[in-house]
Amino acid sequence: MTAQNPEDFGSALLPEERRRLILERLSTQGRVFAADLCGLLRVSEDTVRRDLRELDEAGLLRRVHGGALPRIQMSPSHQARVGLHQSEKQALAEVAAGLVQPGQVLFIDGGTTTLEVARHLPKDLRATVVTVSPPVALALAEYPGLEVRLVGGRLHPEALTVVGAETVEALRQVRADLCLMGVCSLHIDGGITASYAEEAATKRVMVQNAAETVAVFTADKLGTLSPFVVAPAERLGTLVTEARTPESVLAPFRKLNLRILTA
Repeated sequence: MTAQNPEDFGSALLPEERRRLILERLSTQGRVFAADLCGLLRVSEDTVRRDLRELDEAGLLRRVHGGALPRIQMSPSHQARVGLHQSEKQALAEVAAGLVQPGQVLFIDGGTTTLEVARHLPKDLRATVVTVSPPVALALAEYPGLEVRLVGGRLHPEALTVVGAETVEALRQVRADLCLMGVCSLHIDGGITASYAEEAATKRVMVQNAAETVAVFTADKLGTLSPFVVAPAERLGTLVTEARTPESVLAPFRKLNLRILTA
């Protein structure tokens, strides 16, 4: 039997079916407009508002004026994320590490995915690494060709990165060729966002002071929002994410002329 479009069902759609279609559209487009949903689902504006309200109350999206955005999320701590999606992170790390050239000055951000990138750098690489991540600095301690600089600051216990005014000022003194950035959330409208304000401040400086920024992240980070803004999505140069990511989700980022690599 051939699959039917939502328009073919019209008002015959059950509430659960309508809400599933709303969430699917939100996942692929990054936002939904109530007026568009009325036409798509062939229901009244009151019905759409009720569906959005109930999805919001269930924690599945965030209602805004005129429609809805993905729910703002808080990332679990570094320790809680260490064992998650490990094989996927290793595959992404291999791709991202291949972008590094000898002689470059690198920013390597904190996070479990960028930690894997550090571990996948060539053992004979000669470069300078500036990092806010003690785990990354430790992982690179035995690389004979690397000059590793761990900037100062206060240790953020959940993110396991150094943060604060001292950290931001140290990063401002560096001009990097490449920033390898871990991403809490990436949304076509909301841009790069982070779970913690001080972590967002350090990420913001790294993006500003790098000739190119490479965002390395698993597919679940796409289309999501975290509370603190880092930079617009167009400030990125390259996205490295999973091959299973639907093309419909990646398409808006391709329109920004970002290079997209998958693993």
